[in-house]
Amino acid sequence: MSAIVIVGAGQAGIQTAEALRSGGFDGSISVLGDEPYGPYHRPPLSKAWLAGEMDSAQLVMRAPEMLARKKIELRTGVTVTAIDRVSQSVKLSEGSALPYTWLVLATGSTPRRLPLPGGEALGVFALRSRDDASAIAARMAWCVERQLPVIVIGGGFIGLEVAATARKKGLSVTVLEAAPRLLGRVLAPVLSDWYAQLHRSHGVTLVLEARIAAIQTDAQGAVTGVAMADGTFHPAGLVVVGIGVAANDQLAQAAGLACDRGIVVDACGRTSDPSIVAAGDCTARQLADGSLIRLESVQNATEQGKSAAAALLGISIPFTATPWFWSDQYDKKLQLAGLSMGADQWAVRGDMAAGNFSVYHFKGDKLLAVDSVNASKDHLQARKLLDAGVSPSVAQATDLQVG
Repeated sequence: MSAIVIVGAGQAGIQTAEALRSGGFDGSISVLGDEPYGPYHRPPLSKAWLAGEMDSAQLVMRAPEMLARKKIELRTGVTVTAIDRVSQSVKLSEGSALPYTWLVLATGSTPRRLPLPGGEALGVFALRSRDDASAIAARMAWCVERQLPVIVIGGGFIGLEVAATARKKGLSVTVLEAAPRLLGRVLAPVLSDWYAQLHRSHGVTLVLEARIAAIQTDAQGAVTGVAMADGTFHPAGLVVVGIGVAANDQLAQAAGLACDRGIVVDACGRTSDPSIVAAGDCTARQLADGSLIRLESVQNATEQGKSAAAALLGISIPFTATPWFWSDQYDKKLQLAGLSMGADQWAVRGDMAAGNFSVYHFKGDKLLAVDSVNASKDHLQARKLLDAGVSPSVAQATDLQVG
């Protein structure tokens, strides 16, 4: 009987397993997760879960019994140490080997660590897993009791979501960002500036172009603050590091699969081995022009999972939908549709001062992306326009009568 082994029990791995079953695959499916928990939602970790507004049951993505009903075997607490492409098996940390007919790699990504003295001190955390979020929440509670400040290193989505959550708890928060502006890789300057003002209006201290020298610790090795290259010092009882992630492609590299800052896949999730597909944060998708793109989102994991499952079923369903993302900070929901790299002009629709608006990104006359704040109608319309390859003019984008 054909056997499919899926390494990774997150969004991409579970989506692939379910799409295989709904697509008619009747062989065995084993999903291997290295955490002790069943599949859970990651987006709430930096928001509702961290704030204590969500319980364990609400975090569950798929209950094990639900997977069992679909004849999907879930094995938690299992670490894959190697892929043997000759024997078509994966080696597990407890010494056994699991054979596969086809293999799915959905290994996700790992937060980058801070390469500075004190970067591994007690009270310094990165946020990726449920355990990470729970540890940060406990440390936040400890800081609340002692009224100790929180330092967030990195002004990206995770860092700013954590900063917003910490402020909701009444903690003093400073964000240290190495770049000249927040979210510089993904947002236009006008929106970066708006987010900077949003956080400042909620009492967050922002230090841009920050140069960190070291994390300072006490005699017990616990963090006491962050020392800057200019000699200034920011005290802290908690430091959260959000400086990006790296694709978990080590297994694939060791097995000789093509990798380039991620497992290289085509639009259908196929790797350089015809028996192996990959999906989610661990991948680098090759575009028609040969360039590679890495997307880290629930949508990407979901759609790549569907495409990878179809490929194993002998069907080509390329992932071509417009990328979209979201971020919740305070009472503002940012929804991004498309990719704004290369834009040379921007148009604002709505009222930035009121906090309900969208920024349209154009390259020449072509619409590349739309970033919407508390403007879900604009976001949904933008996805339709971008999927259809239709571009409004700059004047139409800013005209509230055009909808």
